[in-house]
Parts: sequence; structure tokens; C-alpha cells
Amino acid sequence: MKENIHPDYQPTTITCSCGEVIQTASTRKDIKVEICSKCHPFYTGVQRFVDAGGRVERFKRKYGMQ
Repeated sequence: MKENIHPDYQPTTITCSCGEVIQTASTRKDIKVEICSKCHPFYTGVQRFVDAGGRVERFKRKYGMQ
């Protein structure tokens, strides 16, 4: 392998919007995520509705659903 071409692999913190904090290592520093394994519906079994930019409201207005 060539030397001095790889990015620095450093300790980092991943922070979820639910408050979960995960310590790991990455080439990026301080990563923020919206959904982690503690709050993802697949792992929790609880349906959580995530609206991305008002798409649901636009859909309801377009098709007259209330």
C-alpha cells in the first residue's frame, strides 16, 4: 500500500436525535443522525412517522384525505 494517502481514522461520537450517544471510530468527527438502532421502528416494533419536508401534508391536500 502507498503511504500517506489514507485519511485519519480517529475516535468519534455518533449522536441520534433521540438522545442516544455511540462512541466509535471513523474518518469523520462528531456524526449526527436522525434514526439509530434504539429508535428505528424495525428494532423497536413501534411505528414512528417521519415526515420529510411536508410530503405527507402535500399528499393529503392533493388527494383530499383528512
